[in-house]
Amino acid sequence: MKTIKGPGIFLAQFAGDTPPYNSLESMAQWASDLGYVAIQVPTWDRRLFDLELAGSSRSYCDDIIAVLSRHGIQISELSTHLQGQLIATHPAYDELYDGFAPQQVRGNERARREWAERQLRLAAVASRHLGLTTHATFSGALAWHLFYPWPQRPTGLVEEAFSELGRRWLPILNAFDESGVDVCFEIHPGEDLHDGASFERFLEATGSHQRANILFDPSHLHLQQMDYLEFIDIYHSRIRAFHVKDAEYRPNGRSGVYGGYQSWIDRPGRFRSLGDGTIDFKGIFSKLAQYDYDGWAVVEWECSLKHPESGAAEGADFVRRQIIKVTARAFDDFAGTQPDSARNRRLLGLETRDVETVQG
Repeated sequence: MKTIKGPGIFLAQFAGDTPPYNSLESMAQWASDLGYVAIQVPTWDRRLFDLELAGSSRSYCDDIIAVLSRHGIQISELSTHLQGQLIATHPAYDELYDGFAPQQVRGNERARREWAERQLRLAAVASRHLGLTTHATFSGALAWHLFYPWPQRPTGLVEEAFSELGRRWLPILNAFDESGVDVCFEIHPGEDLHDGASFERFLEATGSHQRANILFDPSHLHLQQMDYLEFIDIYHSRIRAFHVKDAEYRPNGRSGVYGGYQSWIDRPGRFRSLGDGTIDFKGIFSKLAQYDYDGWAVVEWECSLKHPESGAAEGADFVRRQIIKVTARAFDDFAGTQPDSARNRRLLGLETRDVETVQG
């Protein structure tokens, strides 16, 4: 069995214009001081990381590795959540998604998508330069607005959406394959890959591509009222990245899973800082250890109540206490004996039966 690596922390929710949140080195020192040993790096934030340079210069990546190592920090994954979102967008969201892209491609869906695809290809090469084997992203969505089947969907509409999603991602997956890096899609409402069934559709559309894998975040499954432990049982072979994020679901008579358009603080389902929600992390870490997950456990802080600094400070110790250092031997080895095939056959009564068969 293998031991999960961690704790790591996703920097996206903490990056800012003031120290220590405005440079990769100062954030590495900040994370290290809190007890983290890895960071997940958002590639769209030039204050922290230059993706164009990382995709073209191995020496830039070597310098980053050296700088981080001085603070006892590694990179768990690069993230292209915002760029990945732009690989597939529905026109209803065009103006909102323009904010994820540079000024020169806004208002032009094709140009915006071509920019995003190039970003993903750069991320594949940059990951290789950094010695990484996993990458975190979103799938984008062509069909999310159809998640509830009313009005009735025309036959074949969802199938066509996933066929197109597969066509768009297949060359990107191939590029990551050339770099030896797994693409880990965060299973997330708002994305076409938002649960196990939709992920299976995507696998079918990409020919079960070996690089199409999962970033497991139990909070998004919990708020859909899914069995996130059984999800691990079903999809463990595809889980290659892990966001440790807590959530709670408190049903009431006014709204439910869809939230009634309310702000996060008023929804029945909302994200919480680690330990403040209701997710069974002991069960999750046990399942992942059982299935030999040896990737990173990365804290993603999102909470409408607690201050982010408090959430970050508490997160490192929380994850460290959850990680199971797996055993190298069985607990009942003391009562074991050496292998003996003849004895095993005697214990099963097979030697006597073999003699009887020959004599008969």
